[in-house]
Amino acid sequence: MRTPGRLYLIPVALGGENAQAVLSPVTLGILPALRHFIAENPKTARQFLKAAGYPPPLSAAEIQTLNEHTTAAELPRLLAPLLEGSDCGLLSEAGCPAVADPGAALVRLAHEQGVRVVPLVGPSSVLLALMASGMNGQRFAFHGYLPVDREKRRKKLLELERLSAQQDATQIFIEAPYRNQALLQAALETCSADTLLCLATDITLGSESIRTQAVASWKNKPPDINRRPTVFLLYRNAG
Repeated sequence: MRTPGRLYLIPVALGGENAQAVLSPVTLGILPALRHFIAENPKTARQFLKAAGYPPPLSAAEIQTLNEHTTAAELPRLLAPLLEGSDCGLLSEAGCPAVADPGAALVRLAHEQGVRVVPLVGPSSVLLALMASGMNGQRFAFHGYLPVDREKRRKKLLELERLSAQQDATQIFIEAPYRNQALLQAALETCSADTLLCLATDITLGSESIRTQAVASWKNKPPDINRRPTVFLLYRNAG
């Protein structure tokens, strides 16, 4: 029986072209040895590999697709090269594989099949935003995407504000970049004036902006974060 290959969880540079500036030498060193990859979007995966210094030709890299439309029945096919003994890299559009990302299901199956899972060092927008926010880093919760429906989103924001005060915990969430402005407006209309809101935008890029202030202050001059990747952090001190 063949020894399974290793499933490497490869963080993707948040800005795409700055891969070699933000990824560790260990991560960059593992990439050239891999010939099998699983990614949400093969096109952007190839762009990332090129920026990370993957040796040409890129056509030598086999990239299978795993996205929100991939069914559970399709996962064994993605795992097949690993079970045949080949190492494989899992890439994500979200930055870190399996965090707010459909790759988690494949990672779980890998564990069930005895495949070694190896997480590699790289940027996590969620943790970088929390580090820079000045909010509670001892207790926090990541909620992924909030509801798109206006009323459901308002109720969720109120719930997160209440949880933050009750648990003394930072509440973290994200949105598709083209809906950022709508989410920001909803937060400013819904949350209490003294609730803290951090907007961590374009993390690791030259245009990076990370700022924490009260909702009342944000209302005076809301920033333009339309189509700019942003992590939202909310904190309300019960005291």
